[in-house]
Amino acid sequence: MEAQVMPLTNPDHYRDRALGALMGAFIGDALGIGPHWYYDLDQMVADYGPWVDSYTRPKPGRYHEGVEPGQPSQSGILLEMTLRSSVECGGYDEADFCRRLDTELFPKLDGTPMNGPGGYTSQSIRDAWRNRVQEGLAWGSFGSDVDNTEAAERIIAIAVRYALNPAKLAWAVTANTALTQTNSNVLTTTTTYGAVLGMLVEGHRFDADISDKLMDRIKADKRIARFNSAVQPLHAAAQGRLEVQIHTDCQPCMETFFPSHDALVTPSGVARAAHDSGIRIEPASKVSLLYGLPCGVHHQFPAAYYLTARFQDDFESAVLHALNGGGQNQARAMLTGALSGAMVGLSGIPRRFIDDLERAKVLLALGERLVGDMQSQAQKNGSPGYFIDERRCP
Repeated sequence: MEAQVMPLTNPDHYRDRALGALMGAFIGDALGIGPHWYYDLDQMVADYGPWVDSYTRPKPGRYHEGVEPGQPSQSGILLEMTLRSSVECGGYDEADFCRRLDTELFPKLDGTPMNGPGGYTSQSIRDAWRNRVQEGLAWGSFGSDVDNTEAAERIIAIAVRYALNPAKLAWAVTANTALTQTNSNVLTTTTTYGAVLGMLVEGHRFDADISDKLMDRIKADKRIARFNSAVQPLHAAAQGRLEVQIHTDCQPCMETFFPSHDALVTPSGVARAAHDSGIRIEPASKVSLLYGLPCGVHHQFPAAYYLTARFQDDFESAVLHALNGGGQNQARAMLTGALSGAMVGLSGIPRRFIDDLERAKVLLALGERLVGDMQSQAQKNGSPGYFIDERRCP
């Protein structure tokens, strides 16, 4: 059977959306440096005023103390590490990414939360540090059950890189997530988030139809995969495990990443709520109270989806409402920033957010190289698009 070809979106538009997603994530992360993790929302207002709309400095004794306005947290540092690895390796390279964790990040950690680059280290990274540094375990032989969005924040670069190849996107996002988190809910919801982000970069809208589009794409991939008996399942999420067949000669069917379609249904449901006249959340920042202030994926992803859907063409409103909701607002702003940035493109992000972001020129240059790699790969395939059943393992 001849491979199904999907059209490549306008290269200039794709570049704008891809860079918008990357820079939107870096912006959201840096915005959260000051007012991060206030569960007492009255105290957040007392410390930063009724509306935070710019990069700020952490108060003494709080998270990220010593980090300056416009600088990244460890989440932003990890996203840049993933981005740089993908650029320098021409795509996702697990061995290279793990080497960077071992040599660039772990030597700067001591296993405690309020330590390390960016002023705070998440629990899933601390768990990985203990397994690697203290226990000497091999990558792929461990994983944390922590349900935070730590992996989702760094896979943004991977989702952008493979936005035009959803099967490869699902493989790389799931594989990278499983390095630090093997909770089955984390794996499926993070892969879904990556797939949604890829579709927005590709040019789709975040609306009530996006879940049907995702499931139709998986069904199409399954039909193609039936013609190749060598297809092996990569992901057994129901058991919370990742099984990678590294010596096969093909991509796995996308359906293997989603043993349950529940995570795929969520984006459309939230998009409907955002535009239902009978459902109003005012101000929109209170979506954090509705879905929950903590860091779990079941709190974070729906809130990011809601704000992206509600403010379709307004990056500033989407990200600042994510930020001003309190709780784990840094992750919420970062995840929303990537989605909204993909929707509006780099050209739709207010310039002040980029001008005041530390090392913005370096990050933009890395993003340009990532986009160039994606477009070069599409041209290499001999078509204006990508092959869903590209018969090469990552």
